[in-house]
Amino acid sequence: MKIIGIIGWKNSGKTYYAQEIIKKLRKKGYSVASIKHAHHEFDVDQPKTDSFLHRKAGSQQVIISSSKRWVKITELENNTEKNLTELLQQLSTTDIVIVEGFKNDNHPKIEIIKEKSKNYLFNQVSNVVALISDIEVDSNIRKFKKNEIELIVKFILNDL
Repeated sequence: MKIIGIIGWKNSGKTYYAQEIIKKLRKKGYSVASIKHAHHEFDVDQPKTDSFLHRKAGSQQVIISSSKRWVKITELENNTEKNLTELLQQLSTTDIVIVEGFKNDNHPKIEIIKEKSKNYLFNQVSNVVALISDIEVDSNIRKFKKNEIELIVKFILNDL
């Protein structure tokens, strides 16, 4: 299983590039999983749904299942957040995992750079293997232009 992270500052386009890379990989026949880190509380079920009502009533784990998909919601109740290794262990067999966030973990990462800065993440975190940007960035790290999704996917498949 290959793991590649997509990192960048807020509103840099991380989710857009994760989506585009996933689409290209799927078109090429690869199985793809993704893990997204959230810095805030979130809900995957909506108010007034049965699963939402079960969870709000106090169920610590809720599984929703249909013929199309299933999801498991676990309330951590302020316990320790799962780390990336623990989350990866929850995945079924897959070819490639796209990780959005988790910038401080040691997996290979591609940084999205939207604007000039003195605060690039590749100077602060380990294992940044490529940059995506249309602006000039002073670094020896492999660079891609924003519209080079096919080249980025080839890099992920062949060079990581």
